[in-house]
Amino acid sequence: MKRLFGTDGIRGTVGQYPMTAEMALLVGRACASLFKRKGHNPKIVIGKDTRLSGYIFEYALAAGLCSVGVNPILVGVMPTPAVAFLTSSMRADAGMVVSASHNPVEDNGIKIFGGDGFKLSDEAELVIEELVLSPGGSPATSPTQIGKAYRLEDARGRYIVFLKNSFPKELSLEGMKVVLDCAHGAAYRVAPETFFELGAEVSAIFDKPDGLNINVNCGSQHPRSLADEVVRRKAQVGFAFDGDGDRVIAVDEEGKVLTGDQILAVLARQLKNEGRLANNMVVRTVMSNIGLGLALDRLGIDSTMTQVGDRYVLGEMLARGAVLGGEDSGHLVVLPYHTTGDGIITALQVAAAMRKTGQPLSELAKIMEVFPQKLVNVEVKTKKNLSSVPAIVRVIREVESQLGREGRVLVRYSGTQNLCRIMVEAPTEEEASRYCELIARVVKAELGES
Repeated sequence: MKRLFGTDGIRGTVGQYPMTAEMALLVGRACASLFKRKGHNPKIVIGKDTRLSGYIFEYALAAGLCSVGVNPILVGVMPTPAVAFLTSSMRADAGMVVSASHNPVEDNGIKIFGGDGFKLSDEAELVIEELVLSPGGSPATSPTQIGKAYRLEDARGRYIVFLKNSFPKELSLEGMKVVLDCAHGAAYRVAPETFFELGAEVSAIFDKPDGLNINVNCGSQHPRSLADEVVRRKAQVGFAFDGDGDRVIAVDEEGKVLTGDQILAVLARQLKNEGRLANNMVVRTVMSNIGLGLALDRLGIDSTMTQVGDRYVLGEMLARGAVLGGEDSGHLVVLPYHTTGDGIITALQVAAAMRKTGQPLSELAKIMEVFPQKLVNVEVKTKKNLSSVPAIVRVIREVESQLGREGRVLVRYSGTQNLCRIMVEAPTEEEASRYCELIARVVKAELGES
């Protein structure tokens, strides 16, 4: 069998390996076995997003946990970061989230948090994987010692209190018109209620999930409708979340969409001005726009890059003692407030920066210029080490020499497909396209299908 865990838990098409009810039951049993020890009966929180298939995996996980004598705590539809918070605040041993984040409704997944609210380590995931895939697996307990599932009725209220505590107590959102795109996902209730309780005049869109419409032409990957609504309602700001609420993309009062990198720059400057940017460090990924690095340089802020994936961003943040990091996708981690990416907390910090400075978001966003970016995928026969192909090395160096500090080249293989991804950033769209196509032609000639 293929490996279960990817860079963000288990994920796949519903009904196909590994996202089957049978596999979820085994994952529940394995997770229970990992945390169960003599004299201790673990508590494990289970939450989900709004996908219709969530029922399958929620109850399959619960059945697996119960069969090994563990008591699952069901919290229903909750953003992924809410499960991380509830797991830690309830002193549970682990938290499990049934969600495929920004993926289409045909997909689903399972993410697991430890009792500290951080995602499980690679080592812990490997233990679960071995238990699931081994012939003996995790043996069930006796019929008199099976677990019992409980439902936590006030989970949403607890999480809203947690969210509001991340917003400065001396400030209010009174008088601020806010539009929230909830992606028909897990944030569809908590996000509007949180902003409303902080005093904002809230208009929510895409907040009527039916089990099938999650992420469909809405949310953080499709912010155009949000931008139009912000302008139509003459709102000060708009925020678009993804299906499980751990990402956010912002829209300013003029209807301009801000990237995750721009949000990161705005928050970095605010934290630095307040003397709260620990070690003067921001963590970003190799896919960050070159404009972010230049903006941080102008601000006198140090930064370091990691590979794509929030677990790598968080790992580097912990290693560097940083409190802020994130991806251009809008997945930001603000460690003073949470152990994982939380779209609502990020949105609240943006709103707080607007209140503190008295400036509109369009003005705050000027801190960073977004460089035009071109991305081309080339199908390849084999994934040779790129540094061992002289023609590819030569063309990349030529383009990098032409761009200097005014652009960037990133050439890498897809982790899941036979594709070579070529990304070029440059001062103009024309330059980005021209240089990207130049590299793509060489890659295709050297590695592509004949």
